[in-house]
Amino acid sequence: MSVTTPAMPVPAPGTATLPAAAPAPAAAGPSPAELLDFVRATAADADLVATLPLDPGNRTWVQLVGPGGSEAWLIGWPPGTGTGWHDHGGSQGAFATAAGTLREDSLAVRLPTEGWRTLELENGVDRCRALSTGEGRAFGRHHVHQVLNESGAEHAVSVHAYYPPLPLMRRYSRTGPLLRLEEVERPEDWQ
Repeated sequence: MSVTTPAMPVPAPGTATLPAAAPAPAAAGPSPAELLDFVRATAADADLVATLPLDPGNRTWVQLVGPGGSEAWLIGWPPGTGTGWHDHGGSQGAFATAAGTLREDSLAVRLPTEGWRTLELENGVDRCRALSTGEGRAFGRHHVHQVLNESGAEHAVSVHAYYPPLPLMRRYSRTGPLLRLEEVERPEDWQ
């Protein structure tokens, strides 16, 4: 078994401390596997997917009721759109593609949650996968990724679920091996 060396902080004078991720909930909620079952089943509901209004230039979304107190979303992706690098503030989750194909780029390393603005990532931490209609993936509490619709002509649609409901999302920029915290969003920023 190989061990991945964690990302190493690059000092940034005068940097504010990042908000900590939400603590694990006292009551057990749905597991990543249960969230994956939910998003796959929901993505297969053609009538529900057809209700999502699609905009030619902007992502659209509708909040859904997820299992066991989770937060869920149906999201439309115009051609050439994406999320940018982000995490889920300590929530675990899953997503599945309901239409089209999405690409997920992720980092196979656990990032520190506090005390850094810029990290230099080690070689070999990048992962990439394509998720076509009906395909999905689950992830744990420390997942950092970006999701993209690389099609030049077709919308993609996906279903996402998170538990506990997202307390925050950290947004990052990336230049080569350097990952930089750019912004922290709260639920009121996207609801």
